Amino acid sequence: MKIFTVSVSALAMASSLAFAAGHSMAPTIEARDQAVSNGVVSARMVNAGENGWLVVHRTDSDMKPGPVVGYAPLRHGKNMDVAAILQEPVAKGDMLMLMVHAETGGNAVGVFEYTLGAKEDGPVKIDGKLVMKVIKAM
Repeated sequence: MKIFTVSVSALAMASSLAFAAGHSMAPTIEARDQAVSNGVVSARMVNAGENGWLVVHRTDSDMKPGPVVGYAPLRHGKNMDVAAILQEPVAKGDMLMLMVHAETGGNAVGVFEYTLGAKEDGPVKIDGKLVMKVIKAM
């Protein structure tokens, strides 16, 4: 009986530590250049500090976010294989900026309300820097 109690306690402690570690990570995006002919852009992993959105912006060599061409919901914590459906054509060679946006300031929860420059569901910044990853459409 004691062995079982110790094992369950150890397992509970390990799970608590893993949960805490997974939720204390800074927001990040892991993605690579990819084919978009299927109308989807994906990130291998997105870590979000809160519920929000993975937003796909057009960009160019200036590396400034442009118009939104797709988005997908994010849950607080680690999100694997996040797929955003493109809402307009993206050509081979186009640069795309995948960015973490918050679910704040809008009129409705669960509805993506951001437009370029708006405050509703706006970009997440850490130390004044956008949480983003630029990829190229192939």
